[in-house]
Amino acid sequence: MRCIFFCFALITSLSLSGQVKQSARLELPLYQGESKFEIVPSSNRGLYLYRWISTDQADALELIKLDTAFSVIWRGFLPLDQHLKFLSLKVARDNFYVLFRRENQGRNNFSLYAIEGRTGNFIRHDIKNYITFTPLEFQVTDSAALMAGYFNRVPVVTHFDFRSNRSKILPGLLNEIGELTQVKTNDDGSFNVLIAARNYAGQKTIWIKTYDPSGKLLSNIPLESEDNKTLIFARSLKMENNVQIVAGVFGAQRSDYSRGFFMASIDPSSGMQQIRYYNFHELQNFFKYMKAKREIRVKKRIERRKIKGKRIKFNYRFLVHELVPHNGQFILLGEAFYPHYITADRSGFGFFSPYAYSGAQQLRDGRIFDGYYYTHAVVMGFDVNGDIIWDNSFEINDVKTYTLEQFVRLEIQDDKIVLLYLYENELRTKIIEGNNVVEGKTIEPLTTSSEMDEILKEDHEKGDLNYWYQSFFYAAGIQEINNPKLGRRRVFYVNKISYDF
Repeated sequence: MRCIFFCFALITSLSLSGQVKQSARLELPLYQGESKFEIVPSSNRGLYLYRWISTDQADALELIKLDTAFSVIWRGFLPLDQHLKFLSLKVARDNFYVLFRRENQGRNNFSLYAIEGRTGNFIRHDIKNYITFTPLEFQVTDSAALMAGYFNRVPVVTHFDFRSNRSKILPGLLNEIGELTQVKTNDDGSFNVLIAARNYAGQKTIWIKTYDPSGKLLSNIPLESEDNKTLIFARSLKMENNVQIVAGVFGAQRSDYSRGFFMASIDPSSGMQQIRYYNFHELQNFFKYMKAKREIRVKKRIERRKIKGKRIKFNYRFLVHELVPHNGQFILLGEAFYPHYITADRSGFGFFSPYAYSGAQQLRDGRIFDGYYYTHAVVMGFDVNGDIIWDNSFEINDVKTYTLEQFVRLEIQDDKIVLLYLYENELRTKIIEGNNVVEGKTIEPLTTSSEMDEILKEDHEKGDLNYWYQSFFYAAGIQEINNPKLGRRRVFYVNKISYDF
């Protein structure tokens, strides 16, 4: 296998008109038939770049470790047994973990490769698993690996201890059908498993299961929601006094649509709970993503229903992504989305139509799933009592994806927050301060290594914007670039980005 050629350019002290700074750029040439790299950040230790290489003789994982200035620390290939099926990966404490299923030993057992961040040396852990399931979430602590998924629609988590090389199914699970909403690791090695499932009265709520580093169940507490409310999805945050802060969305009984947000606190020592609910229409800026005339119509309809004493209901599909403590507040970030379908008749497809042979997952009952569309992000601030202090929103235009993921990121500096996302080689940003908009939506193009470069098109795979370290982000993807002197090139790029208010 030939070596990768690095095209590296520093863009020193470059500041665009939106106070976006793109201080460095890395380019890796991609030739015909080559797969692109994926990125996993390792905080201030740098970045991991990886991709899968397959030949007739063997399979391998190509892995490159970069520092924060994009200098190569090491690079190499991890040879892989062809019986290994990739499941997930994770970076924890600068180590790179890759999880596989070993299919030639039954469908239960896993193989976990742990690659040391400083040297690139690795060890393999063979994990005996007792239940056949595919992990949908993978987390790593100092002492253990956690693989979470479903067995017959029932949540299950396997705990593998690095020191003893033993695995077990976590207690407090395998009781009933539910939905995994989060596996959250804590700095002290403990972790929480959040599951949306029914309580003893048959009402759907959020269960917070707390485990010590060895996987011992410490507490199993359901949130005590109101009778007419279903808790759908949540994120948790463990405070220094062991109080659990849980925030998410609620809806009506037997509905997957959200009608508002909730904020709860739990004291495990006493079992005391506090929970606050906020309907979407109670937020000051929730509908700001709409065009002005439509927003006015919606708010007038809300006022009319209030006057008449009628119930006000707005249903959204909503994911909560982040719950962040800052200056005595808890800041919540989430995004609204909706699935889009195309109505079609299978018999009307031509011979070369991809939908004619797409199978039941894509075409069913004359409807074709056409991806998820995002409408807006919502960011809110809560005080320590769970009372909402402020809220704001950021419209998301044109974004479509076939998997649910987070698009909008936030950078907090004092009382101001910048919201930003990447779309077709452009950074879209908005600055807020509480309920107020400091700077409206701005668009800044990604810079390349030369002012003479012209970006011809973006590859069909979208770009990615993600957190890196301190106040830095990275943007990455594939670009087709033409330069009058250097000619045309296709590259995988990484831009280092920060934002100054």
